[in-house]
Amino acid sequence: MWIASASRCCTPTIAASACWKCASSPRRRSQRRTAVAMTRQPETTPEAINAAASWLSAHRWLVRLLLVAAGVLQVLAHAPFGLWPLAIVALTLLFVIVALAPARHAFGHGWSYGLGLFGLGVSWVYHSIHLFGDAIAPVAGLLTAGFVALLAVLPAILAWLLRRCFPEPRPWQVGLVWPTGWVLLEWVRWWLGGGFPWLLLGQAVPDTLLGGWLPLGGPLLAGWVLALVAGQLARLLLQPGRWQVLLILLAAVAAISMVLKRVEWVQPTGRPLQVALVQGNVPQARKWLPEEREPTLARYRRLTLQHLDSDLVVWPETAIPAYLRSVEMSYLQPLAEATRGTPVLAGVFTYDYERQGPYNTLLRIDAPYEQAYYKRHLVVFGEYYPLRDLLGLFRGLLDIPMSDVLEGTRRPLLSVDGIEVGPSICFEVTFPDELADSLPEAGVLVNVSNDAWFGDSLAPHQHLQIARSSAAALGRPLLRATNTGITAIVGPRGELLARAPQFERTVLTGRVQPMQGLTPYARWRNGPVVLIAAIVLFWACFRRRLAVAS
Repeated sequence: MWIASASRCCTPTIAASACWKCASSPRRRSQRRTAVAMTRQPETTPEAINAAASWLSAHRWLVRLLLVAAGVLQVLAHAPFGLWPLAIVALTLLFVIVALAPARHAFGHGWSYGLGLFGLGVSWVYHSIHLFGDAIAPVAGLLTAGFVALLAVLPAILAWLLRRCFPEPRPWQVGLVWPTGWVLLEWVRWWLGGGFPWLLLGQAVPDTLLGGWLPLGGPLLAGWVLALVAGQLARLLLQPGRWQVLLILLAAVAAISMVLKRVEWVQPTGRPLQVALVQGNVPQARKWLPEEREPTLARYRRLTLQHLDSDLVVWPETAIPAYLRSVEMSYLQPLAEATRGTPVLAGVFTYDYERQGPYNTLLRIDAPYEQAYYKRHLVVFGEYYPLRDLLGLFRGLLDIPMSDVLEGTRRPLLSVDGIEVGPSICFEVTFPDELADSLPEAGVLVNVSNDAWFGDSLAPHQHLQIARSSAAALGRPLLRATNTGITAIVGPRGELLARAPQFERTVLTGRVQPMQGLTPYARWRNGPVVLIAAIVLFWACFRRRLAVAS
């Protein structure tokens, strides 16, 4: 009985040993690898990639139309549409096509994407050139098309460089290097030719969970996160079996975003301010007519005297349609006395007789020389002409009022009842790194603008969204007073606290809490994001060189 029992007990052991020996044979190992491979998700084969590349090459113009449409999708991610996930879809299409199409087509594909992005996104340029630059429609159309085509060259150069550096891109490169290249492209747009940081990916997210990335690294970091998600989607299309990486990235982004949304980077200081933002709604076509001057001044005086219970009243950019010297004694001094100490910030042109030119100025009407800010970041062709001798032709084609403005050299703080205010004028609000010059002293940011130049177009909505992303990046409430809209009060997280309807004469009132402290972005600005992105690109290029050498 014992022998029989022992034999039965030993039988499984012997069988297991035999099975292990069989399994360790080369034939068995090969069969096991085949079986495991059959259970995995299928990956894109070289044959499939070659077939896709051949199709893209044979249908080049159809593909470029698709990329134009993809560029349009990115515009829809921004205000007033707010369909921010479309930015991920748009970049995914761009990344996949640039990776699979022949390298010789990369420049044209990138340019097509740029045409869609800027062709719709900055189409409002035509409105201001034609209606207020006194350019006939064909000339305005040509100038707008040239501006769009020039902006579109940047994504074209990016696509060409990526394929130049990575002739046969691997999926991991598409998932990491392509998004990193995109964020560096946005940084180049930030400063090149005076800078045009408009329609950046990260500016589309102040209302979303991703808005928490803005105070950490500004629009560039928030945009990088979006681009990385798009890059991993592109990688998944190239390698369908690698979905785990995408899921891990999405989970990490969601978790970190929720944590960042709860972080209190700044703290309240002082008492809340009662503010009144005056929207005069003066039509741009009549703004500078001599007969409109007195009615405009009377309108702002009347609307201001109705809100003397406010701690601060703000008028829009160039609300006073005249030079300071011509209205100082007859208008501003009597108004300052009538306001009985209520601070009023007004936009006006001041003239520098030494430098022989005007400044676009924001000042306190009761201290127009001591409390004045002169615009520092001017708009190319709108407020100054670079290379005057070389580009003098444009001055003959356009007749834009006040297009010889002087550049301010410093950013003084404006004081309101013991609270320091960080001023900016119009386009300057798109540069949060420059707005940070007024921190940490400034508890509130003030931006005045005149978006009447762009009529009922996308520009006022985009401009407000960009201002909100800047407020979130710096952790400060922002008061935005405009001529025809969109006048708004923005919270320190970029939240929209109140807004006035467009094209209405009104005064927007509300309360804002001044803040103190510095967000990481206010402290370090764009430097860390650009440095890390450059290191990633350098590492990827170095790794490729090692692979080629081996």
